[in-house]
Amino acid sequence: MSIDRKSLILQAASKSFVQFGYKATTMEQVSKIANVGKGTIYTFFKTKEDLFEEILIKASQELTSVMNRIATEDDTFIHKLFNLLDSILEFRSDHELFVKLAQEVRDIGTVQALEGVKRMEDYALDFLRQQIETAIENGEVKPCDSSVAAFMILRLYLALTTEWNKAHEPLDENRIKEHMILFISNGILK
Repeated sequence: MSIDRKSLILQAASKSFVQFGYKATTMEQVSKIANVGKGTIYTFFKTKEDLFEEILIKASQELTSVMNRIATEDDTFIHKLFNLLDSILEFRSDHELFVKLAQEVRDIGTVQALEGVKRMEDYALDFLRQQIETAIENGEVKPCDSSVAAFMILRLYLALTTEWNKAHEPLDENRIKEHMILFISNGILK
């Protein structure tokens, strides 16, 4: 029974964070959405920060699971890379919380929202760095600073899939991949 209540509270908190953002979410709102007393919430979570942390842990476990599945694929680095990038984008769109947190960081700079976004990004960057290092060892990728390469690849992909659309006609999946390959495998110099 208590597991169900804890799960219900986590779902309600996620809804509240998505609807109101981190800063504006209160334990009162969570209790109303979950239809439980505030005291019930406090039996599981002492603070809003603890509640938020639990949600981030669950999301990071889910993201890690997706990335580990991709890591076990028997495919070329570039195919695994695009599967990973597509999975990260899908994860972001499936988890409205991270869209809201990114918006809150941009609009008001809430420290906890920034930490939540950064944590998910750090998981993705570390995983991508490891994949690049493996590809270097296997001779698929030129020797390079894997941390810098991971950062550049992720930023380029996110820019083409989200930022580009704000001022231009959205690129379809194939055009995004063509441009990624241009920069990753061939470079832009003759």
